[in-house]
Amino acid sequence: MSNSPGLALAGQPGVNDDIGEETRLKLYHSQVVIREAEQRAFDLFLQNLVKGTSHLSLGQEAIAAGFGVAMQKGDLTFATYRGHAHTLARGVPVEKMLGELMQRDNGLMRGKGGSMHLASEEHGVMGSYAIIGAHLPIACGAALRAQYRGDKDVSVCFFGDGTTNIGAFHEALNFAAIWKLPVVFVCENNLYMEYTPISEVTAVEHPAADRASAYGLPRIVIDGNDADVVYREAQKAFAKARAGDGPSLIECMTYRHSGHSRADPAKYRPEGELERWKEKDPIKVYRARLKQFGISDEAVKKIDAEVRKMVDEATEACKAAPEPSTDILFTDVYADGGWAWRN
Repeated sequence: MSNSPGLALAGQPGVNDDIGEETRLKLYHSQVVIREAEQRAFDLFLQNLVKGTSHLSLGQEAIAAGFGVAMQKGDLTFATYRGHAHTLARGVPVEKMLGELMQRDNGLMRGKGGSMHLASEEHGVMGSYAIIGAHLPIACGAALRAQYRGDKDVSVCFFGDGTTNIGAFHEALNFAAIWKLPVVFVCENNLYMEYTPISEVTAVEHPAADRASAYGLPRIVIDGNDADVVYREAQKAFAKARAGDGPSLIECMTYRHSGHSRADPAKYRPEGELERWKEKDPIKVYRARLKQFGISDEAVKKIDAEVRKMVDEATEACKAAPEPSTDILFTDVYADGGWAWRN
């Protein structure tokens, strides 16, 4: 597993400073936005203001932030039902995300998509997919379009460790490798599928990285709780894709602080495991990183306060927003915006 180099020398000018203060503050800001917004979603669920279930990324923020900051305008994000973090990381306003979860008319999809179906073409978010593995071939299709037209955008496909045992994972990897598609596959390995440890149902230790060689790809396993590590690996993968050298498969080791969904109390986890992983909390890790590079506590506290205020204001706006009109019930079913079946 990769670690950030040179931290012992971080106080010396120019050492391990390839990222820089401006980008590090962006990485921290993104992680805090995701953490505060998802914690608020958790609180709103307990108030019965978020209907149905939701899948949170509490504890996994560094992956979405690291890739989100590294991505360029025009790059495309494909996410799973655990997609709030990746949606926010591309710049979608918190109000739009919370409004969608609360089924309000100010939501990203006007309340029609809900927690598991976030999308914003404007921000390059090409959807959250509830069917395990379904979006990997779709990401390949988007990458094939870019290759065919000579465009330089990269498709980034995020998925959980359980997806690696789905046929679509292997089909997409093979197709992307054969055609050298500009697509980056990112496995967020949080050790568990829904309720089952991935290690109990997989023949290799690292379900994504240990299978990379079957498709002629290098084995890449990184610390998914360190935004610097994620950002650097993302940059390398994007440069490779834009140069026409094909896909990358990156396995990010991380851990979700909550259960699989709001319906899951996560009683299956061994005693003490959550507490050990919370010592590697991405926010905690990154606050220490900022301090190592001489970024003041005041600057960090200012970001924290600004984000909390933003989330508070977004929450109140969503509470005040109306529910969607029934007039839109049958719209946007088909690509032409209507609902009538055509053959």
